[in-house]
Amino acid sequence: MGKSEQQTVIVIGASRFRDKFGNKALRAYVSQGYRVIPINPLAEEIEGLKAYRSLSEVPLDSVELITVYVPPESGLKLLEEMIRFQPEEVWFNPCSESQELLKKAEELGLPVIQACSILGIGRTPGEF
Repeated sequence: MGKSEQQTVIVIGASRFRDKFGNKALRAYVSQGYRVIPINPLAEEIEGLKAYRSLSEVPLDSVELITVYVPPESGLKLLEEMIRFQPEEVWFNPCSESQELLKKAEELGLPVIQACSILGIGRTPGEF
């Protein structure tokens, strides 16, 4: 991907509450120039960005990144839907992963990274 092209990230579990990691991640990605797609079933907008209630509502065929901030039980139900976006990386942040979820994600061929995605883009949660 060329440097001039904007990368897109889906934030599953984006939060309206600024002290939550699902909000800090959204702001961190925006600050780094990403196009951010928040997923939150209870919000129409987060930090000025249009939020989607589910992955099925996102009008894109592919994204570079997906970062997950929901409990493993919720994430497990979303793995199959994630495949359609052909992500280059799927980040499972602390407390979003379980052995069952990681095993299933890898079986499905998702490119799993088990770490804090905010640190992954060179920022720290404390900045937000």
